Amino acid sequence: MVHAEDSYHNGTFCFPVNFDHFEILRAIGKGSFGKVCIVQKNDTKKMYAMKYMNKQKCVERNEVRNVFKELQIMQGLEHPFLVNLWYSFQDEEDMFMVVDLLLGGDLRYHLQQNVRFQEDTVKLFICELAMALDYLQGQRIIHRDMKPDNILLDEHGHVHITDFNIAAMLPKEMRITTMAGTKPYMAPEMFNSKKEAGYSFAVDWWSLGVTAYELLRGRRPYHIRSSTSSKEIVNMFETAIVSYPSAWSQEMVSLLKKLLEPNPDQRFSHLSDVQNFPYMNDVNWDAVLQKRLIPGFIPNKGRLNCDPTFELEEMILESKPLHKKKKRLAKKEKEMRKCDSSQTCLLQEHLESVQKEFIIFNREKVKRDFNKKQANLALEQTKHPQEEDGQNNRL
Repeated sequence: MVHAEDSYHNGTFCFPVNFDHFEILRAIGKGSFGKVCIVQKNDTKKMYAMKYMNKQKCVERNEVRNVFKELQIMQGLEHPFLVNLWYSFQDEEDMFMVVDLLLGGDLRYHLQQNVRFQEDTVKLFICELAMALDYLQGQRIIHRDMKPDNILLDEHGHVHITDFNIAAMLPKEMRITTMAGTKPYMAPEMFNSKKEAGYSFAVDWWSLGVTAYELLRGRRPYHIRSSTSSKEIVNMFETAIVSYPSAWSQEMVSLLKKLLEPNPDQRFSHLSDVQNFPYMNDVNWDAVLQKRLIPGFIPNKGRLNCDPTFELEEMILESKPLHKKKKRLAKKEKEMRKCDSSQTCLLQEHLESVQKEFIIFNREKVKRDFNKKQANLALEQTKHPQEEDGQNNRL
């Protein structure tokens, strides 16, 4: 039987991608309400990271809107220095996001392993991240949580921004006033007591400055913790003097000062600011974008650059392991038919609305459709070359 959402392609039916199209290889991470594992797609043998979020937990913690917003944002993005979304789908229990697999670990992990990144490495990271931020800015998106934890390395050592959980879409000429982010990486204007002033894209460039400083020094420029009050933080920005080790080159110090400029109007907050800075005169930006420059730090290929306890947890402590999903869902369906308490009904209602509103996505299909369209256009043009010439003359 073919369902309405199944599509017809090349004379065969293309069923939507779902959980059964992947083989689970191992667990690698755990977020606030989601988990991540490495998977392989059965037909293409391509490897991905799959994040899965329990619907009931998301409903109970009021996180459904955030998940939907993250999905909506990620579907419209594709860039070499982002962790790109490939598929999103759901079953009765979980929502799934399948994204680029990056095996080099996040920068926080490497800092915890006491890696001190050399200046040349950090300079390339700044170039790559500036290109990603410029792209996001062009899409009217503020990430709001740029920090080492949300920057993943691929196996060659190139950086990729992940986690759009608290990202915001900014309509033209508007500013944002809601406070969001991780305190030690948040820009001074986010703590502004005059709420109506708001903030814009420059906040991500401040976070880039804090991150670059931390990668070079192993600690951040300001001693801010998650528990530090907003009042203390404002006071710190006004009185504390950031120290720059004498071993650092003057050019790097000048660049960091431009990123860590408290006044957002004077802060570097565009790719062109960084590109036109004398320190970057020797950078081939096309080569940066094409990942042709070799990073100075290459993650250890012989091992997974993440905490090994995740896999053990998945096997020992996980109350709902993925490999037992089919049995569990069948049992759950049986129970749902029996129960009729009002609380269960309300939860069921919420879960059904999640089921209805969830956005299914398949980048493979999007690309295929785009290529098909391009091919048809090219075909049209070869059929009517005269008309084309006429139009060009008019232009």
